[in-house]
Amino acid sequence: MLEDLRTLVEIESPSRDLDALAASAEAVATVIENRLGGQAVLNVNEGGTHVHWVAGGESRVLILGHHDTVFPLGTLARRPFAVADGRATGPGVFDMLGGLVQAIHGLAALDERDRSGVEILVTADEEVGSFSSRELIEERARACGAVLVFEGAADGGALKNARKGCGAFQVSIAGRASHAGLEPEAGVNALVEAAHQVLDIAALSRPELGTTVTPTVASAGTLENVVPAEATVVVDVRVESAAEKERVEAAFAALTPHVDGSRITVEGGIARPPMPKSTAVELLALARQLTPGIEAVAVGGGSDGNLTAAVGVPTLDGLGAVGGGAHADHEYVVIDAMAERARLAAGLVKAIRHAPRG
Repeated sequence: MLEDLRTLVEIESPSRDLDALAASAEAVATVIENRLGGQAVLNVNEGGTHVHWVAGGESRVLILGHHDTVFPLGTLARRPFAVADGRATGPGVFDMLGGLVQAIHGLAALDERDRSGVEILVTADEEVGSFSSRELIEERARACGAVLVFEGAADGGALKNARKGCGAFQVSIAGRASHAGLEPEAGVNALVEAAHQVLDIAALSRPELGTTVTPTVASAGTLENVVPAEATVVVDVRVESAAEKERVEAAFAALTPHVDGSRITVEGGIARPPMPKSTAVELLALARQLTPGIEAVAVGGGSDGNLTAAVGVPTLDGLGAVGGGAHADHEYVVIDAMAERARLAAGLVKAIRHAPRG
């Protein structure tokens, strides 16, 4: 597993870099074929190169993951793959290349009969919204009827049985430029309007309901002596329920200007709907039969499991690597847990394969 993990980590795969993603997809496909046989199909579109492998037989379980990472090209030179003190480190090792390796090796431990009906889908754009892979994800999830997501585990190795819905909005403000010293009153200050909007937007949060609405990036202005004619505010949104998704989206659509003459345009939305606990009940019960006492928690981050849960397919997440530091320089995987998680993957696949469909 460490050999395959090194192979994947050392081919950098930042989201939206189509050439890098193509090379990474080739590496993922090679690892799958070397360990499981058959042929992995490369699905190329505007979001990158997705990898799809089918064992054959009636489709019963979808192994879901992604090979894109948040780290730009060159990160590997500064932070190369390494194994020390019981940990493997390197860009993308926890989110989520370690989980992919564990899933593949778990399947490799099964005989061909127990792998029948398994599909693996490894996408190239999960970190940036899964816009080019969403249709394929939903299609294969419906066809298989059960989804195991190999995103990194929660703290202490816990599985993830619920996720918040998440999305982003961009609020663009148009004003009118003028000389800030000679005639400021002739302008329409987009920055002042943006300040009003930031306060209105932040007030949409409902922490008691699990809803967070967080302005995260803002820009305005060109020079210190020019009334700003344009401004933008980017907002991160997380919700636990469909009702809150609807409320927040309606509130963004209803934003109105405070400064006379300014205009507001809103783009974006909550692209990943919430993943409720009910979606994971049966699969979590199977996991607990295989690993008694394993914990499961709800988390704020989204994954492609949100998409499969939203179309009504039983989904269990957080089956990937035990470790931490996702998206950070201290990202790591606990080596001693890798074989155990691979065995859990194998056991879940076998249990699903031998359970009555539905």
